[in-house]
Amino acid sequence: MWKWLHPYAKAERAYQLCNTLLPYFAVVTVVSMIVGWVWGLGFAPADYQQKDSYRIIFIHVPSAILSMGAYSSMAIAAIVALVWQLRNAELAVIAIAPVGACITAIALITGAAWGKPMWGAWWVWDARLTSELILLFLYLGVLSLYHAFEDKKSAGRAASILAIVGVINLPIIHYSVEWWNTLHQGASITKLDTKAIDPSMFWP
Repeated sequence: MWKWLHPYAKAERAYQLCNTLLPYFAVVTVVSMIVGWVWGLGFAPADYQQKDSYRIIFIHVPSAILSMGAYSSMAIAAIVALVWQLRNAELAVIAIAPVGACITAIALITGAAWGKPMWGAWWVWDARLTSELILLFLYLGVLSLYHAFEDKKSAGRAASILAIVGVINLPIIHYSVEWWNTLHQGASITKLDTKAIDPSMFWP
């Protein structure tokens, strides 16, 4: 396996592989999004308390999960960049950062739109919301730090260090609803034992 992966340590080979796979991943992504949104917005039943306003969950929750998943991927790439000095890993860190920032912004905006009818406010300094906002700042910080250096080697190292340090925020986001008394509801999608959401709403 390592013999197969080794040539892709070169940027040229990695870009060739990405360009080959990109159309297939794009099709799968678009089809999955369309199916999920049509299923969730058009066919999932209304909530007995929140009515149709809960449907923003089909955008908000995946965005929130992806925001943390993207940061985890960025941190892993940062570790690889620092330990093995791979340029591709540094490029991955900088490529993931703007995507992660956009996803995190979507999670925050949709959360605010959901919170207004439920909590009566667009924003509250809740532990979950605040830590998610910090995640957005970490993404932007990685980008800003990278572009603050003229020497790209130093820029990649500094951005990678910040990405690794920021990992401490991920468990805070995840467990904030358990560690503190928050307005934000507890886990409903990622619970391993029993789901706190009906299958008709979970699968979309």
